[in-house]
Amino acid sequence: MSSQDIPEENLPAEHAGRDEHGHDAISVPDDKHPFADPGLPPHEHRVQDVDERAAKRSERSVALLFTVSMLATVAFIAAFVAIPVDKSVFIFPLGHISALNFALGMTLGIALFCIGAGAVHWARTLMSDVEVADERHAIAATPEVREKVFADFKQGAKESALGRRKLIRNTMLGALTLVPLSGVVLLRDLGPLPGTKLRHTLWSKGKLLVNMNTNEPLRPSDVAVGSLTFAKPEGLEEHDHEFQNEIAKAALMIVRIQPENIKDKRELEWSHEGIVAYSKICTHVGCPISLYEQQTHHVLCPCHQSTFDLSDGARVIFGPAGHALPQLRIGVNDEGYLEALGDFEEPVGPAFWERG
Repeated sequence: MSSQDIPEENLPAEHAGRDEHGHDAISVPDDKHPFADPGLPPHEHRVQDVDERAAKRSERSVALLFTVSMLATVAFIAAFVAIPVDKSVFIFPLGHISALNFALGMTLGIALFCIGAGAVHWARTLMSDVEVADERHAIAATPEVREKVFADFKQGAKESALGRRKLIRNTMLGALTLVPLSGVVLLRDLGPLPGTKLRHTLWSKGKLLVNMNTNEPLRPSDVAVGSLTFAKPEGLEEHDHEFQNEIAKAALMIVRIQPENIKDKRELEWSHEGIVAYSKICTHVGCPISLYEQQTHHVLCPCHQSTFDLSDGARVIFGPAGHALPQLRIGVNDEGYLEALGDFEEPVGPAFWERG
């Protein structure tokens, strides 16, 4: 329906300042103002401006979007409560992903999108779209207004008796200072405090060193001079829920060095027949170390090229790493398998000093 089909009395009022043809008046250029003012273009009515039924349809559309947003928010809360953390689903083409993360992301995205879409649709179809021009004026207040504002402020401060009623003032400041602590308390619900978990791994006295590739316990004869073997603690399996968190702290690399080539005294004491076990986690940003040079006994982190000397206490000889790799003390049990004689003496990975 066009505006020509609507009776004139049903059309919204026109802008003042237009000529008899419905166009904005154009000023005539002169010496003082050499450029003509084209004015605003003719206002074109939307169908919602002239047809109440169309306006009602737009209103229902906006309400529907807001209702879908509310339902999506309720679904978000329900998914957070009902879906197990370890449940996974197959979503093409993403593959197997966390069902909880997918549900939370999808419902929250729909809720936020529908609010935005509803607001935009509301503004474009039902709110006024008439352009209004106004002359610019100075932003700064006049000296008279500034003096009045300052005078009113001083009068209000005097009438409040805030300076004279010290008890009220001090208790109010105390209340305003303490009330934010209620929000800090809510942060406790984010999860249990870490305690000393960062300082400990799954390694303990008697834990067997298990080959990461074969999943079999290691014997000294399995580790040849010049080879690099990766190991994990006995009992840690890949299907375990906490596997990634635990292996990130407990992963080992095992090399065999001729005892006479080991320069560090403690390293030699904590080894078994030249077999040394060091953390696989780089002390720079936690990347897994995987490159070994058997002639020099150097290991290289592939992320930022931090280099460690495994024949000299795994000290840093190049790169940004801040401290040596932690060594695990090992021995052999009665059955001839390599075993740990305790946990690492210091936390593995980066930020050792920050962890205390």
